[in-house]
Amino acid sequence: MTRMNRRNFLMTAGSAAAGAWLLNGCTGGGSGPQSDVEVVLDEEDLPETPSAKLGFIALTDSAPLIIAYEKGFYAKYGMTDVSVEKQASWGTTRDNLVLGSGGGGIDGAHILTPMPYLISEGIVTDGRRVPMYILARLNTNGQGISLSNDYLDLEIGVDSEPLKEVFAQRRAEGAELRAAMTFPGGTHDCWIRYWLAAGGIDPDQDISTIVVPPPQMVANVRVGNMDAFCVGEPWPLQTVNQEIGYNALTTGEMWKDHPEKALGMRADWVDQNPKAAKALLMGTLEAQIWCSQAENKEEMCQILARRAWFNVPFDDIIDRSVGKFDYGTGKVVEQPDLMQKYWADDASYPFKSHDLWFLAENIRWGYLPPETDIEAMVDAVNREDLWREAAEAIGQSDAIPESTSRGPETFFDGVVFDPEDYEDYLASLEISRV
Repeated sequence: MTRMNRRNFLMTAGSAAAGAWLLNGCTGGGSGPQSDVEVVLDEEDLPETPSAKLGFIALTDSAPLIIAYEKGFYAKYGMTDVSVEKQASWGTTRDNLVLGSGGGGIDGAHILTPMPYLISEGIVTDGRRVPMYILARLNTNGQGISLSNDYLDLEIGVDSEPLKEVFAQRRAEGAELRAAMTFPGGTHDCWIRYWLAAGGIDPDQDISTIVVPPPQMVANVRVGNMDAFCVGEPWPLQTVNQEIGYNALTTGEMWKDHPEKALGMRADWVDQNPKAAKALLMGTLEAQIWCSQAENKEEMCQILARRAWFNVPFDDIIDRSVGKFDYGTGKVVEQPDLMQKYWADDASYPFKSHDLWFLAENIRWGYLPPETDIEAMVDAVNREDLWREAAEAIGQSDAIPESTSRGPETFFDGVVFDPEDYEDYLASLEISRV
């Protein structure tokens, strides 16, 4: 076993990458956390490069990347020149992934789970296919659907059906209704469309579905630009804390322990740097374990709140991170089982069955053709095999699931998604573009 200080490790890229700026994005955190960490690896496992550029959006589920950087977990495994760089929107993340670090962009990112598929297929890149891999799930749960105070008297919860009549009346009066999500075909788009459709509201006919970057959600609801929105924490809680809207639900109420963000990497970077990819995974998984421990939650939220990362009050992050949910209607409950999970209950493992659901929903809403072979897409993009190798390497063999499928999933409205028969699932849905 070779223990190497960073100064003795083969450093070819210097520290310049830690201060690099991206198109519409910036570096967070600085270079301090990497500098004094010893690299602990067998010599034959040293990564091909110590450098990688990762993107993140200011959402609490980016914590594993930020913590891996801040706590030196990347450096521990030889990735001593990693930068974790703030992106302005998911569109910016996409554009920088297409550029790649060689073109002034990034190698990988904290990303909405469907995006690596949509980028790989050229669906959201004007036809340009940029092969991507999913290396890990970063979290489960932890998103929210919120409404403006115009609907506060209704106290809408997980059932959206009471909105159907209200929306119809407002449209008749000439109102333009808007529901905001963060990226077409992304997770938040899937959640708000599913929730509306379950209540008989067509997200394409009864309301306009618009794109708003996560950090801009609160400002837009404040000035009345939208009636409802879906986004990850800390923005639902900030909406409540600023008393400009309320939360209908936290998404774990729709589908308990649902998949959410992923660690996505350009396939060419992973293929060219397999040891570096494994090292990044090891550092990310170790950070997920750290984030999952109750004694670390307060420190995690203090780190995320810093100007270099989210630049938001600590109080907008902490409650939901420990399972306390203030909905803004007078309803305040402790729901630790619905909080964002990073490691517990297989949160980190990228189940292929979960990716199938997201792609089935993309077919449902017309983003993918009905004849798309989504099983082949999942086999090409989902690299759960690399996750297994990294988990074993950090001594987490017991955390490796026996199957790549979590089996049938049941939603709040009683609908069941069976990954063995997703065509039947699609056929069962009343509101659909298929």
